[in-house]
Amino acid sequence: MSAASNEQVVHRYSEASVRGDLSAMERLRHADWTSEWPQSGETVRGSEAFRHITEGYPGGMPRSELMRIVGSEDRWAVSPSMSVVRVAGSGDFWWTEWLVRYPDERDYLCVSLVELRDGLVLRETVYWAERFEAPAWRAAFVTRAP
Repeated sequence: MSAASNEQVVHRYSEASVRGDLSAMERLRHADWTSEWPQSGETVRGSEAFRHITEGYPGGMPRSELMRIVGSEDRWAVSPSMSVVRVAGSGDFWWTEWLVRYPDERDYLCVSLVELRDGLVLRETVYWAERFEAPAWRAAFVTRAP
């Protein structure tokens, strides 16, 4: 059986997150996994700490919906001078976009930057933003989402 591609790992990891399957997420993480939360200045080090945070969340575990995954496997080519060059792709670097609903029913849009190493999730950097009403003065210059 061949090893999973990075794309497959990111999809499996994201699907486990949506299901709240912490054990499956742990199996897809590198031993040195961390999750950085720049907005609060915190870094979660290791799956056990993440499990404690998730299982102890006041009001219950937030629900999430995966909106999209962006990235592609690295592609390589040989140049006319016989040099190997990366043509396109992101290989070990991916990003995911989420809608997260917290127990208080507030929705946040979330972006997670995902870095892989050795076919496992090594690091996540996660940003959250609460939705807000667009200002009326921009209405003539934008298209509103449904």
